[in-house]
This record gives sequence, structure tokens and C-alpha cells, in this order.
Amino acid sequence: MKVVRLTISNFRGIKSAELLFDGHTLMVGSNNVGKSTLCEALDLVLGPDRLNRFPPVDEFDFYNAEYLAPAAEEGAERVPTPLRIEAVLIEPGAEIGAKCGGNIEFWHVAEQRLLGPGEADAANPPHAVPCLRIETIGQYNPEEDEFEARTYFSHSPDAPPGELTKLPKPIKRLFGFLYLRALRTGSRALSLERGSLLDIILRIKGVRTSLWEKTIERLRGLDIEADAAEIAPVLRSVERRLARYIALESPGNATKLHVSELTREHLRKTMTFFLALSADQGHVPFPHAGTGTINTLVLALLSFIADLKPDTVIFAMEEPEIAVPPHTQRRIAQYLMTKTTQAFVTSHSPFVIEKFEPSKTLLLARNAGVVTARKVSDATGLKDNDYKRFSRSGLSECMLGRAAIVVEGVTELHAMPVVARRMEESDPNLQPLDIAGVAFFDADGESNMPKFGKFFKTLELRTFAFYDLDYKKKRKAEQAQALADNFEINVEHAYKGFEDLVVAEVPVDRLWSFLSGLKANDENGNVAIPDARPNDDAVKAIAKEALGGNKGAGWSARLFEECELHELPATVTKFLASVFALFPPPPPIDDGDGATPEPAAAAAAP
Repeated sequence: MKVVRLTISNFRGIKSAELLFDGHTLMVGSNNVGKSTLCEALDLVLGPDRLNRFPPVDEFDFYNAEYLAPAAEEGAERVPTPLRIEAVLIEPGAEIGAKCGGNIEFWHVAEQRLLGPGEADAANPPHAVPCLRIETIGQYNPEEDEFEARTYFSHSPDAPPGELTKLPKPIKRLFGFLYLRALRTGSRALSLERGSLLDIILRIKGVRTSLWEKTIERLRGLDIEADAAEIAPVLRSVERRLARYIALESPGNATKLHVSELTREHLRKTMTFFLALSADQGHVPFPHAGTGTINTLVLALLSFIADLKPDTVIFAMEEPEIAVPPHTQRRIAQYLMTKTTQAFVTSHSPFVIEKFEPSKTLLLARNAGVVTARKVSDATGLKDNDYKRFSRSGLSECMLGRAAIVVEGVTELHAMPVVARRMEESDPNLQPLDIAGVAFFDADGESNMPKFGKFFKTLELRTFAFYDLDYKKKRKAEQAQALADNFEINVEHAYKGFEDLVVAEVPVDRLWSFLSGLKANDENGNVAIPDARPNDDAVKAIAKEALGGNKGAGWSARLFEECELHELPATVTKFLASVFALFPPPPPIDDGDGATPEPAAAAAAP
């Protein structure tokens, strides 16, 4: 069983959304775009335990907390505005199909839509497959002054006109939906609270334990006072004072200490899973383990559940990369892709992103509460092998931002951000590029720049290019046109290479100071740097050799760190100034006393 469509209205930060899915899905996008809200929506409509909460939804589960519609006219009563989440599930399987047969519809696979009345002839595999539509409706109940939420079959032919059939919780459990929230699951994953991962495992395995009765009996018989005799006189004193006002008729002592309330629910909340992490360490409570250990062990529990229900497990997982090393991130992603029926993942990690094909990666956008999604594969011109090759080296970062500065080599990638930072530090009126969502990307050669420009542009990022002079006149007309077409700012600087630019525009005194430092620290390697300063042309020649021969070492970036602001290359600062101009800082914030902070402080304000 898989989710193929999710429709949302009036839920949290989403005014409306309709997303289509094709199996495993990675959801990427900037912060506050709605990734977590989509996972929460899936949990609300598919999860069996979310609606057990009281209340199951609250004011802030409604878009802009507007759970009452504006009054139609002055003095009129405001009516509740519902939130709705609908999921279309295809191929529900024999067990669910047998229990929900009257609610089954058909989904056209190629056209990604429901078949309607009069289309019975089209309801044949493989073009159409059985599906269930279920929806959760949440709203405020004025009479009870509380919030309610229930899940129904959207297609309810047996219900009275205008009504929907309620979806029973046992059927919801058959969906096998599990939601792992980022940094929010570990504290109760290995508890025995209802809905915890251990509780889910016990339910799936059909375990009906006598744990509670036996534990309560043992705790009831535990004599705490016997181990703390000094407490007894205090308790007896309390009894005597109580007896002045209340008839204490119980034989023996009327007061007693217990380590629990001796109820099942209290034991569920207080019982804790202990873990020994090393040979020299005793058992400690599970939440006291390291964050990475907690997240990895939680994944182990989730894999246990998936193995118990191999045909019906749908995972939603937020940022599996948190507090785990890259190799574990890759294993988590690989596990989700191969061992679950369907996985919904949000991530900022290139090690996770690279595991999902571009056709399985949705780039989310939100405008005035309307959330939309586009497949990364729709960014035509970039082959899958390029996507995988560059996903770890900046592609992922750019995809999650607002703009990309595309350069042709590693030297520019290291050096130009240094110039940008120096400019930001010297001018409080500049918004830092990283805050603005502008990232640098190394295309590994000018020939690759147009296709990456097209890729980013198709994903609705702003694109800027900076590359060397075509001094050999080898650039074809179509290549030049592709650069012009795909970059908003398209700069071909006037030098054969970036090192030529640096030695031409950085003062010779600064170049010699840098070279002398390399020699003094014995870092110059095969570069011959004389003890005495030669003429200016020789200094430039040595500097070019040093910078060109040590691209990977980031020597141009080190040189820029040593420069005064006015010594930085004018060609680079002019280019970056044109980018800064497109991302001005937000307006100053009035702090209420008539004064406004400096622009830099305003830009850094959350």
C-alpha cells in the first residue's frame, strides 16, 4: 500500500496543498516551507494514535490559528472552519480490501487521478488500481468548547446523504504508518507508553503480557519504610494530625509510601528502558545515551517493526542525519529505500539526498500558504549521474537555498566566499549571502556551467555565473548563448584564469608578503621563493605559480584573508556587489522606543 496523493486545507502553515507521490519520496526545501507540516499531516490522517490525544488538534493546527470563519455580517455568529487532510492509498491489500470493500475506488496510474462515475471500463490493471480515500476533519465544537478530529472514508456509499463513514482505528493500524520526528522521538521510543515504538511492537506481535498485574503486586508489597526507618516517625506524626480531622479507621498504619501510583497508565509512563553501552559502564536510562546512539537505536526499533509488517509499512522520517555520522546516514536511507513499502523523508544532508533519484525528490515551495512541489527530475538537462556526482559537493546546498553563484573551479569556490565575507564585515548595509540563501557551486569547468545554470533556474533559483576569458576563442556560439540564457548575472572576466586575475589585481606588496609567509613557515614546497624580494614581474610570476599549483590547498583564499579590503580584486568585488544588490537586508525593526537598530543587527534578527 502506498500514498499517491495528499490534499491539505487549513492545516498549520498550509492554507492549501495537493501533492502527488510515486513511491519513496524525499522532500527538500528551505526552512518553514512546510516539510514537517506534511509529515504531521500524514500522521494525522494515517497514524492510529494521534487522534487519541486530548484534544487531538488545537488552535495552532489551523492555518493562522483561524478555526472560526469571519462573521458574515456584524453581530452574526462565527461558524467553525474545518481543517481537512485527505490521502489516497493505492493497492490496499487483501485484508484491508476485505474490510473496506464498499469504500474502494480506482486510481488511474498514468494520469494520476481517481476514476469517476461512468469510467468502469477503465478500471482494469495495469492502467488502474484499487484505492482508498480517507480524510481527517478537525474543527472546533462551540457547544462543547473543545477541538475535535475524526477520520472518515471519503467515499462512503453506505452512509446517509451528506455524511461520511467513520474509519475504525483497527483498520488504521493495518496501514502500518510510522512517524519518526526529528529529535522528538528518543525520549519515549523505548518507553511502554501507548503509541511508543515498544508498544507498537508488542501490539503487532500480539503480546498480551501479565507484566502490569505482577509488577503492581510486587510494588504494592514493597516496604519502603523498612529500608528508611527514619521516615516512619514522620508518617505516624502525619497520621495523628490527620486523625484530628478525619476518622482513620484502617487497621494498622493509615499512610504508606509507594514508588508508583500502582496503575497501568502510570507504570507505562514511568517504566524506563536501560542500556549498557560498554563493558566498563553499568546500565543507564535510555534517554541518557548519546544523541547519535538514541537515533540509531530508534532506527533499529523501526526496522524491527518493518520486518514484522513487510508488506504494509509507510515511514515518515524527519532529518535522519541528525547526530549520526555519514555512513549511518547512508545506511538509514538505504534501509528506508529497500525495506519499507514507502518512505517520506525530509533532509538537508547530501549523504541522504544522493540516495534518492531526482524523480523521487520533491522540491517544495510555499507562497501565501499554498504549498507546491516539483520533481527535481523536471529540471531538464542534468543527467542522473551528474546529480549523484555533485550532490555532495554543493548541489544539495544550492537546491535548498534561493540562489546559486556558479564558478568553474575549486579555486574560485574557496576564494570568492572569503571576499564576500570580508565585504559583509566591512559594510553593515550588506545582508550576508548565506543568510540570504545564496550558495557557491563549483561546476568543475566552464563547459558544465550552462547545464547547472539551467538546473538551478528550472528549480526557480536565481543564478549567477563567474568564469574565465575565452582567450583561445574556443567557445562555441551555442555555449555562449546557453550561458547568457541561464544566468541572470553572467560575468566573463578579462583574464585567462583566476590566478591571472589575482596577481593582476592584488597589490604586489601583498603578494610578496604572502609568499614570504609561505617560505618562513616552510610551506612553499616546490615553489622557489627567494630570500630577497625580486622585481614586481618576478613576484607576480612566483605568485601565479604558487596559487596555480596549490588550488586544492586554498592558497588564493588564504591570500584574500590577509588582504585589506581595498586590496581585494576589484573584478571579484564588483561582481559580488551586483549579487548583494539583489538581496538587500530586511527593513530595520522598530524596537518600540522610536529608535531602530543598525541594519546589520536588523538583518541578523530572527
